[in-house]
Amino acid sequence: MTMTPIDQVQPISRAEAVALAANENRRMLELLRQLGDDDWTKPTDCPDWDVRAMAGHVVGMMATFASLKEFAHVMRAAPKAAGDGPRVDGMTAVQVADRAHLSTAELIEQAAEIGPRSARGRGRVPALLRKAPMKEEVGGETETWKLGYLLDVILTRDPWMHRVDLSRATGREMVLTADHDGRLIADVVAEWARRHGQPFTLHLTGPAGGTFTNGVGGEEITLDAVEFCRTISGRATGAGLLTQEVPF
Repeated sequence: MTMTPIDQVQPISRAEAVALAANENRRMLELLRQLGDDDWTKPTDCPDWDVRAMAGHVVGMMATFASLKEFAHVMRAAPKAAGDGPRVDGMTAVQVADRAHLSTAELIEQAAEIGPRSARGRGRVPALLRKAPMKEEVGGETETWKLGYLLDVILTRDPWMHRVDLSRATGREMVLTADHDGRLIADVVAEWARRHGQPFTLHLTGPAGGTFTNGVGGEEITLDAVEFCRTISGRATGAGLLTQEVPF
């Protein structure tokens, strides 16, 4: 069994981020194309969204970062939609509402057209702008992120996790590979390790899994790789180091 010290997991580069984003958008499109008429109204692990609303958010997020016009529209409308809540909640509410009138076929058509442009557009954001700070809430605490972290990491983790949600909601087997999903999960593990700073040995099972270590001793955890991500995203209950939240 190969063990990967956590400090050997390299950060996702900008070029790699574009490729991962394009592939994740393709996989989301493939999943949406598989859905039957009865699937779209099924509940998901996000209580406010059924499958149709979640798909609207995912496609809306692609569109938000595919054009400056759409980005400006969502950012202008988000504060009112958010009310007293976080701006990101307002953004997602606008994305869902803007696509509520579309048929499911039209929504899928948008995903096919916008997905590749969104991945390329995120990679073209200038370096100076990528350094811009932004405030986000994680686990009840306000953090300062760089825009580049949002563009390269979060905006691919988000549809990946929603692909998990949609697969679970509709009973579809999730497509998982070591080169794509395994890379995204390794990056999640590295961030999880940085956030808690404790020694551990983590055995993640499944096609996208692996064994990761940090230091000597500490907790030894064995868990399905997707379930690990669901747990630290807050979708499932964890104990010990699995209570450390990571943003998706």
